[in-house]
Amino acid sequence: MMERAALVTAAAATIARGSQSFAAASKLFAPATRERAWLLYAWCRAADDLTDGQELGHDARTPPGPGEAQARLEALTIAALDGAADVPIPFAALRQVACETNLPRRLIEDHLAGFALDAAGWRPRTEDDLLRYCYHVAGSVGCMMAVIMGVSADDEDTLDRACDLGLAFQLANIARDIVPDAQVGRCYLPADWLQAEGLDEADLIRPEARLRIARLARRLVLLARPYRRSARVGAARLPLRSRLAVLAADGIYGAIGEMVLKLGEQAWDQRVRTGTLRKVGLLARAGLVSILPPSPAPRDMLWTRPR
Repeated sequence: MMERAALVTAAAATIARGSQSFAAASKLFAPATRERAWLLYAWCRAADDLTDGQELGHDARTPPGPGEAQARLEALTIAALDGAADVPIPFAALRQVACETNLPRRLIEDHLAGFALDAAGWRPRTEDDLLRYCYHVAGSVGCMMAVIMGVSADDEDTLDRACDLGLAFQLANIARDIVPDAQVGRCYLPADWLQAEGLDEADLIRPEARLRIARLARRLVLLARPYRRSARVGAARLPLRSRLAVLAADGIYGAIGEMVLKLGEQAWDQRVRTGTLRKVGLLARAGLVSILPPSPAPRDMLWTRPR
């Protein structure tokens, strides 16, 4: 069985290659929390790659047997959680962090359910469908990260707000990747949104549809904003270093969505990224925000994860 230090080293290498944004924000965590975040990321990254037939989030393609890939993902995850037999490194990383933090099994299962939706070629029909998908693939990770940062699994309101940040992240990712996703046969835009713009999925790769696609991206970014505001209320309840990391991640991912909105029809000419200098500025802003009380952000009108 691989030693913890070796698992952490492997997980750190994975996040450095797989997500520059999350890697930058994770440096603000206290050492133990940072290592646990890396361990969780390693499993999430491997699960995503297995589902999408990609490597470290790049070159996505439909795997030859998506059902078989999902079955392998679920079997390896169960083996990691319920046994001591050797499993691939990302699954051993999940075993390690689950043991250290007592991660609720339901959150892990909720995340797996998101990959099952992708494997089944699922499509959202409504905004509610979209948000439910975002919960499974990202909001559930926000909840797991909150537990890793010390939030009680019984603190439902703080977990809801951690979920809100995951929803906002995923909405920004969907906006950025509308065209690349369409090129590999993926679409996460609700069918009724497409219908309102007179589009179907095939139109999403057509340059002449960019104006209407930009309107859909704008809708995604605007939808994310109240969830970001809600998440800042939850972040204020965290220890200082965790609060800084969460606010930095909010700034970095939020900037991606806002850049997509600003670029409009040009947002898919090249992949939208936040450069190093921009990240430094966002980290500095997170430091300022972390010492100020958050603006009130009731959740009454926001979508709420299933209990």
